[in-house]
Amino acid sequence: MTANWTPDSWRNFPVMQMPDYPDAEKLKATEGRLAGFPPLVFAGEARKLKRKLARVAEGKGFLLQGGDCAESFAEHSADNIRDFFRVFLQMAVVLTFAGRQPVVKVGRIAGQFAKPRSSPTETIGGVEYPIYRGDIVNDSEATIAGRLPDPERQIMAYRQSAATLNLLRAFAQGGYANLEHVHQWTLGFLKDSPASEQYSAMSDRIGEALSFMRACGITAETAPQLRSTDFFTSHEALLLGYEQALTRVDSTSGDYYATSGHMLWIGDRTRQPDHAHVEFARGVKNPIGLKCGPSLKPDELIKLIDLLNPENEPGRLTLIARFGADKVDKHLPDLIRAVKREGRVVVWSCDPMHGNTVKSTTGYKTRPFDSILKEVRGFMAIHQAEGTHAGGIHVEMTGKDVTECTGGLRALRDEDLNDRYHTFCDPRLNAAQALELSFLVAEELKKEQALNPKKWDEDEAFEAAE
Repeated sequence: MTANWTPDSWRNFPVMQMPDYPDAEKLKATEGRLAGFPPLVFAGEARKLKRKLARVAEGKGFLLQGGDCAESFAEHSADNIRDFFRVFLQMAVVLTFAGRQPVVKVGRIAGQFAKPRSSPTETIGGVEYPIYRGDIVNDSEATIAGRLPDPERQIMAYRQSAATLNLLRAFAQGGYANLEHVHQWTLGFLKDSPASEQYSAMSDRIGEALSFMRACGITAETAPQLRSTDFFTSHEALLLGYEQALTRVDSTSGDYYATSGHMLWIGDRTRQPDHAHVEFARGVKNPIGLKCGPSLKPDELIKLIDLLNPENEPGRLTLIARFGADKVDKHLPDLIRAVKREGRVVVWSCDPMHGNTVKSTTGYKTRPFDSILKEVRGFMAIHQAEGTHAGGIHVEMTGKDVTECTGGLRALRDEDLNDRYHTFCDPRLNAAQALELSFLVAEELKKEQALNPKKWDEDEAFEAAE
């Protein structure tokens, strides 16, 4: 057990970004109900993810983490989950082939309902409303009643997460993840892409590899790794009462695990070392992510690492860099050098979304694709220069054909944003942009492979097939 820690010890610390519920008794009763509900994920699954992330930390894997900015109750459907999962698998296959290493698949899904905000209120039409904090807290529609935090929404979020996880497990293990199918979907993307020639060579090589394996008798029927995959869930651990209610003691180890998701992360706004979110996260044994923004100093990062991973356990901690395309060169190298100097074992991942948000000429919040790509390339180049492993990407994306981020192969412009701007919070990459990004990251991974060729053992080659 972690010394001086309990699932509710966070309540003795200052807390940021938590809603002010008007009915404290209703909140307490709701959290009590949640505490009696079955876990959404299991400790053994979280440990399996930690083992995979440990390989990434060693430079023998790559983390693909992505999904919705904020899940909504209104858009919850089997079709939306399927479309997201399909694009996510396509991205993973491209990255696996190019990087020649296993890709650990972690979705921002089945729990990503709460959002930190820069202001507690907003003014619309001259009326001041409480800010929308995600469907688990209040309603996106601007009404005074709807914007009041309602604990009952936590029950709704739990039930939606359970239903989503049920479908994701069926997709991941029931044949939908068949590698042959995923490759055919990617061919469909290339057929409709304005730059199909740019990516067709890699796609052709994937097809040739699959044909060779078939000729050798290695098919989805003979090799289970080709028809199923491991898929994990993650979200920002923002609503701590909800997280506490779903924290359970693992019967096999005696350790506490947050069973709301396999991996939790701490946001850039809630990473104060003497505050509640760090206190909660330090005590659960799940893999933990930590967002690292421009204001984070090297000595502060080392202090946070010591709090969150005092035993320096591989796979425990993922540092998610989110600086912005024009700031990554200034801030990231010093953090990498401090971590390397202190001998800390971490996964380095790049979030190229949050530091590149701008307001378009048409008034919409957007993210230029060129800026997203520039930050990813800068992130990977810095790691190459420092002799460290660029271990992953963390993106906000959807499987739908939305128009929320400008640029990409189809050259979305500011004036196109109002066509299908559906996000409830921050702009997301659409399906085509997400897959395009995976091809572009794949090219960077090939460069890393050329500079640092790795010789795998049989266990690593087997894991890559996942």
